[in-house]
Amino acid sequence: MANIDEIRAGIGRANQQATESLGALRHARQAIEEAASAFSQNIYGTAQNDADDARGRFAAASEKIDEVEQMLHVAMQSADDVAARL
Repeated sequence: MANIDEIRAGIGRANQQATESLGALRHARQAIEEAASAFSQNIYGTAQNDADDARGRFAAASEKIDEVEQMLHVAMQSADDVAARL
């Protein structure tokens, strides 16, 4: 069985991985925003009925990433709280 220091170190590694995930999420959000911008620029002036749907889905994808980031921050804080109580 692991001792308390090993458990804390494991929690620290988990939070480091989560931090790396946050960087990947930021990159994904930026790519989605660039895709949405490119779409909007290229569709401007056309009369495509489903263009608004596509724009809305790009926005929803970006919002989902925001939600995941928030959940990760809460999870990391909870993990830190567990480590602090050990």
